[in-house]
Amino acid sequence: MTSQVSSPAEQADGTVVGEQRTAAGAKDVRRLDRVIIRFAGDSGDGMQLTGDRFTSETASFGNDLSTLPNFPAEIRAPAGTLPGVSSFQLHFADHDILTPGDAPNVLVAMNPAALKANVGDLPRGAEIIVNTDEFTRRAMAKVGYDTSPLEDGSLDGYQVHPVPLTTLTLEALKESGLPRRDAERSKNMFALGLLSWMYHRPTEGTERFLRAKFAKKPDIAAANIAAFRAGWNFGETTEDFAVSYEVAPAAKAFPPGTYRNISGNLALAYGLVAASRQADLPLFLGSYPITPASDILHELSKHKNFGVRTFQAEDEIAGIGAALGAAFGGSLAVTTTSGPGVALKSETIGLAVSLELPLLVVDIQRGGPSTGLPTKTEQADLLQAMYGRNGEAPVPVVAPRTPADCFDAALEAARIALAYRTPVFLLSDGYLANGSEPWRIPELEELPDLAVQFAQGPNHTTADGAEVFWPYKRDPHTLARPWAIPGTPGLEHRIGGIEKQDGTGNISYDPANHDFMVRTRQAKVDGIDVPDLQVDDPDGARTLVLGWGSTYGPITAAVRRIRKEGGHIAQAHLRHLNPFPRNLGEVLRGYDTVVVPEMNLGQLATLIRAKYLIDARSYNQVNGMPFKAEQLAAALKEAIDD
Repeated sequence: MTSQVSSPAEQADGTVVGEQRTAAGAKDVRRLDRVIIRFAGDSGDGMQLTGDRFTSETASFGNDLSTLPNFPAEIRAPAGTLPGVSSFQLHFADHDILTPGDAPNVLVAMNPAALKANVGDLPRGAEIIVNTDEFTRRAMAKVGYDTSPLEDGSLDGYQVHPVPLTTLTLEALKESGLPRRDAERSKNMFALGLLSWMYHRPTEGTERFLRAKFAKKPDIAAANIAAFRAGWNFGETTEDFAVSYEVAPAAKAFPPGTYRNISGNLALAYGLVAASRQADLPLFLGSYPITPASDILHELSKHKNFGVRTFQAEDEIAGIGAALGAAFGGSLAVTTTSGPGVALKSETIGLAVSLELPLLVVDIQRGGPSTGLPTKTEQADLLQAMYGRNGEAPVPVVAPRTPADCFDAALEAARIALAYRTPVFLLSDGYLANGSEPWRIPELEELPDLAVQFAQGPNHTTADGAEVFWPYKRDPHTLARPWAIPGTPGLEHRIGGIEKQDGTGNISYDPANHDFMVRTRQAKVDGIDVPDLQVDDPDGARTLVLGWGSTYGPITAAVRRIRKEGGHIAQAHLRHLNPFPRNLGEVLRGYDTVVVPEMNLGQLATLIRAKYLIDARSYNQVNGMPFKAEQLAAALKEAIDD
């Protein structure tokens, strides 16, 4: 039996909201409102898999959550070095949360490099679980430790749990018959079992996963399950862990519905499939693998039963060329890439503008320039999406704000592309692509109708009374030209990159016609119907923080902190970056100060200043990591106080 003993609630970054004491000899169970855990080790230690499994069980338990995977660009980075450290951070709570958290409450460090790379992010009093087997003199010297941090007092401000993870794993698997090297690889499952005990995570799902993952290698499956169970039992029996923790499900955070944990790239892939079904068009993806967009190609390749065709091209140019050809042929056409690939695709994007065909260009932004930081996040492709083509080639731009929102953003990008016959940029980034959160699976009736009418016959009468087809005769409301499928009798028309004559689509070098076509294409984009910008301003603030894309979570968390402390600040977040919402100028002029946080050097702020003559303040970061809520809150307080 257990009895509840109340204890004072600590601050929200934290933590204890109650404590249960069990029968004599049993361990205490403390209730927390939220926890931030970071798993860290070599890129070969399985930290991403460990974090993903802990996340999946946390999602099934019903907590709200947000994750931040962080790993090197190399397939197998140098073992035991600081550049080779891979980490996975998970923030889970019994209430609505928005970010992976600023500072971990718990660090699992598999080696000295993992400890040194991450200990600076920990608050005093945080728990550190270290694999002592890896703290050899050579391993410590490799990362600059002259003495052992486990013995020299440098970790006195933390709750350190020294655990010989490798030794305990080998002991648990001594009857498995596996070679020592193979058995050692299961130490991440031992760590996962220990953490699952500490935080009362379900275990059945992980065991099912391991059996399925290693179905063709049952001995490996059995070893991982044995290590996982041994870690759980170690937590239950060892005296070093006297307390376990409970974080209740976030029952009030979610509207009724069916939920699943989802990453941004997976949500985006599902959104593209849903868009193709709602439009009753086959989905075609022409793509070349590139971090961090490749997962979309991998996922869509699994859905041939939904009419999805995926083409892994020999390069970026071939990928978008195939996609544009598919658009000409009547498919919902998509190409996926990151910033370096967008540069290569720019001429074909311009061709799509000229041909006025629907094409989705999905850019999962990463650190640049050039190859830059392939596995780190950035928002620095906005101006490239807006202007990175020769000539006047306007393209609508849409940006999701959370991993789950990537689903809705994909549907919105498809709506614009199909209704207005234009290529559309969808700007996600590495933070959204690899991060995850709970997602409510929508009902079919909640999805938009994206049905398309193809041209079926002549649409123009000439002066002599003949019925003909004009490929550039426009819808008066959307300025979209008709979409004529190749092979339809009587609808033959010319395509290509040279300027077309208005209406007929014939090649034209006439200056007046070119001027008219350029202005018409711009007017079509300017006239796209997008919702007005919604502003969250409960107190009549004089300062507005304006964001776009993945800064939504950190900005919203910072705004909540400021309001909780009595400050007044308004918040608005842009989904549509071209065209801007029609009321944006009015909104901006309603505030004395406008602050624009971005993971670039001020690209949206530049656009805002140029278009609305508003002296927007930039707050910028380009270190490959998302903003921290505390950092943003401090910057916004300064803006309010000025």
